[in-house]
Amino acid sequence: MSLKTEHYDVIRHPIVTEKATMASEANAVVFEVSMDANKPVIKAAIEALFNVKVKAVNTSITKGKLKRFRGRLGKRKDRKKAYVTLEEGNTIDVSTGL
Repeated sequence: MSLKTEHYDVIRHPIVTEKATMASEANAVVFEVSMDANKPVIKAAIEALFNVKVKAVNTSITKGKLKRFRGRLGKRKDRKKAYVTLEEGNTIDVSTGL
């Protein structure tokens, strides 16, 4: 497996919500990442895939909700989000595909 494939395994997809759009005003981008990815791995993957300099990485884990599916109790999956703050002058356009 190549190094680029491993980076794509770490970074799942960008998150485009109202809160993520407000974070982009502070030169930050939000991505859904693999649950076992840590901050240095996320930083290396973002720098390699997008050719930008990363200033900081903050992560948060959202626990999946308990929901009913067809009358039976089910659980949504847990999600890990990474708030990636970029150095001045660097940008990532999340409207284009990876």
